[in-house]
Amino acid sequence: LDILANLGIRFTILSPHHAQRVRRIKGRAWHEVSGGRIDPSRAYELRLPSRQKINLFFYDGPVSQAVAFEHLLVNGEHFARRLVGSFSDARTWPQLVHIATDGETYGHHQRHGEMALAYALQHIESSNLARLTNYGEFLEKNPPTHEVEIFENSSWSCFHGVERWWNNCGCNSGMNPGWNQGWRTPLREALDWLRDTLAPLYKENGQKFLKDPWEARDEYIGIILDRSPENIDRFMNQHAVRELNHADKITTLKLLELQRHTMLMFTSCGWFFDELSGIETVQVIQYAGRALQLADELFGDHLEAQFLERLERAKSNIPEHRDGRHIYEKFVKPAMVDLEKVGGHYAIRSLFEPYPEHDQIYCYEVDRDDYQSSEAGKMRLAVGRARFTSWVTGESAFLSFGVLHFGDHNLSGGVRTFRGQEAYQALMQEVSGAFSRADIPEVIRILDRGFGRDIYSLKSLFRDEQRKILNQILDKTLQEAAAVYRQLYEQSVPLMRFLADLGTPFPKSFQTAAEFALNASLRQALQAEELDFKHITSLLEEAQGLGVQLDGVSLGYSFKGRIEQMALQFLADPKDPLSLQKLVEVVDLACSLPFEVDFWKIQNIYHEILQKFYPEFRRKADNSEESAQAWVSQITALGEKLH
Repeated sequence: LDILANLGIRFTILSPHHAQRVRRIKGRAWHEVSGGRIDPSRAYELRLPSRQKINLFFYDGPVSQAVAFEHLLVNGEHFARRLVGSFSDARTWPQLVHIATDGETYGHHQRHGEMALAYALQHIESSNLARLTNYGEFLEKNPPTHEVEIFENSSWSCFHGVERWWNNCGCNSGMNPGWNQGWRTPLREALDWLRDTLAPLYKENGQKFLKDPWEARDEYIGIILDRSPENIDRFMNQHAVRELNHADKITTLKLLELQRHTMLMFTSCGWFFDELSGIETVQVIQYAGRALQLADELFGDHLEAQFLERLERAKSNIPEHRDGRHIYEKFVKPAMVDLEKVGGHYAIRSLFEPYPEHDQIYCYEVDRDDYQSSEAGKMRLAVGRARFTSWVTGESAFLSFGVLHFGDHNLSGGVRTFRGQEAYQALMQEVSGAFSRADIPEVIRILDRGFGRDIYSLKSLFRDEQRKILNQILDKTLQEAAAVYRQLYEQSVPLMRFLADLGTPFPKSFQTAAEFALNASLRQALQAEELDFKHITSLLEEAQGLGVQLDGVSLGYSFKGRIEQMALQFLADPKDPLSLQKLVEVVDLACSLPFEVDFWKIQNIYHEILQKFYPEFRRKADNSEESAQAWVSQITALGEKLH
């Protein structure tokens, strides 16, 4: 709090459990409010050790708890009533009712929670039950009349103070009885060691380029928010000890990134949950991994082994994950990225989706200089060269690559630093010649010899692109499987109907074929450009008659996407009556399906239509314009269905 006040922050929000005692400003008698008993309806003043002051608000604990864990967001009216009910006629001062909850509570943890919040605020304001405000306005109009003292080393999320972020204090999600969080202490010790080891190295090397390495570290946020070359130059002009050449700028940016990641590795949620191998904790270890990677490039000190010795003391609750070292080697090490890995990703993906000459891959820029590809049946070969540049550090490498795809999920490729035109042409001619002769073993030998041991495969793709490419590879196989299932279903459906009429269970092979075929047919029908309502109804009736279980999640997701397309088309041309009619019909169909379709985005599009176009059509309808009256009638019906 002292740091916040020193930086000009006038107020912050604490948990009611932070408060220890209160009294009137300049008063004498203190009143104990421990255990969350502080009155949350006013602001308080806190005197700090530096003799500065900061204003504090303490959120309403019971209402916040009800929102987060007691399903208060199920009904917006009940939510509004609970908020307004927190005011008290017994208070004689201006009152503030406020809660603190995770943002993802509204819609993620609590489905439609954002709608309940919107309704509650609108209901409170339109009914004049209270006036909406914010902390800054309330503080300006109602300065603190009371001061507070808080418990030191306390936090929102740990009843033991701040133990949750380094110790096995007992605070956890409660979802895994029998687990312990003994891993927190060795994890924290390993990260503390890494931070303390890197800090003097950063300072020593940073002083070669920066006037004040720590001030530059703090102001590096300006570059994180804007990595344009012009902004980086402004930063360097302000902080550098001299005009830096390109190589020195790269080193400086790497040093700053090193510090950034040593800060990120202390992200709170890394200790918050139950298990060392959880995604949050793995993420903070990944930040540490990136810091180690940068340290190795900058200092060559090879600190990884010493770090892993400490990390190994952190034990997982899950036997297969063993300890921190194993988790690092299993999840962190493979996720590390350098320019050669970017080159491998580029080479492999280029076989499935062609790149333009200049493109961006996440935070990397690619300028292709040459690219040659060949096909022979299902097999494809690509050889090329390109410059890969990191937007983050400015580091760049001119790489050549070659990759061979065997036609399924198997492929092999390599990347190396470009060694000149002569070596590149020799490699290309040699590998292209072997490929044209269909001498695949020789192609593999040439790639191995030309690019060394670091061989890239589908596993080398960045995860999002990996899934996309795998879907392409699987698509043909799935189509072939679907055809087999559909043929079996069509052959067996008369017998299945007869068995259903007798009440006799189907053979498992019949049941599997029917589920696959009917779900696939329904998915295709629900995504069609022109929806055939009779065909969709027929498929649904067939599934019901045969007792086939529909994949509601997948079908609902597919149909949602199709309706969203139609809603966006209507938004682009809201005067088209046919587009509106089709949208009403398809939403009506969605409401009748035996599975749920998520209307969230469609409702947002509908709201935008109401805001932009409804007033004009309403005015024309009131002037007896028939087409506008029909539009208003249909848009009203659509709203009722989307409710």
